Amino acid sequence: MLKNVLMLAALLLPASFASAHEYTKGDLHIAHPWSLQLPPNAPNVAAYFIIDNKGKQDDRLLSVDTPISDRSELHEHVMTGDVMRMQQVPNVAVPADGKVVFSPSAYHVMIMQPKDRSLLSDGKRFPLTLHFEKAGDITVEVAVQKQPPEGSDEHQHQH
Repeated sequence: MLKNVLMLAALLLPASFASAHEYTKGDLHIAHPWSLQLPPNAPNVAAYFIIDNKGKQDDRLLSVDTPISDRSELHEHVMTGDVMRMQQVPNVAVPADGKVVFSPSAYHVMIMQPKDRSLLSDGKRFPLTLHFEKAGDITVEVAVQKQPPEGSDEHQHQH
């Protein structure tokens, strides 16, 4: 009996990890929140994810926060002449029946001066709450990794 219970638990464990990395509230689906491991001398860290709006109304990501930092900001990369630079944005539109990709070289969340750097090492997770105009708050767990996830495109932009 115990052997069967353990076998079932072993089979269900990967599924629970997979489902724990995707979040749905109303028409919004947040997939694969991740961050790179914080280098020793880096003051800030970025977080990435995909927002898929399956609804018929636009929504807007107004702000984000996390208990690991006193300040988190929405940023985007823009080309100014021949130079790619990062700038803060007041919010991010999430179009109806569309998606927004937060990735390196595109939109991202900047977590400023994290309080507990140990939470930003490979294999750890930390909470991040996304505040939407219509959908309200969605809290996700950001997976910290040494490398970008398989299949992530360093040059992906908003779709």
